[in-house]
Amino acid sequence: MSWTTVPALRLTVLVADTDRRHHHPLCSEIVRRAHAAGLAGASVFHGVEGFGAGRTVHTTRLVSMADDLPVMVVVVDSAERIHAFLPQLEELDVEGPVTLEPVQEVRFTASGGTTP
Repeated sequence: MSWTTVPALRLTVLVADTDRRHHHPLCSEIVRRAHAAGLAGASVFHGVEGFGAGRTVHTTRLVSMADDLPVMVVVVDSAERIHAFLPQLEELDVEGPVTLEPVQEVRFTASGGTTP
């Protein structure tokens, strides 16, 4: 198997697990829209502890504070496709931090050898 790398952009959206869009989790709506937009893929990661602008620490260690936990939605695709998707987040009124980081996407192929 061989591989190559291509420039890509990682979009990270931080929301709370209690954030909703039309009675559905906001993170699920972001994934649905990324899929509909034809982006390469999206993943949702649930945090066990965190705090935001309100400065209140939310954690799974205390049942009384186990709501409003952090959720991270990560999408990797070309810079052009990620930038074209950003208006979708604006339409969803995402209030948490949104970051863009340049990354190298690794693509594997069936032929032999490696390419640095």
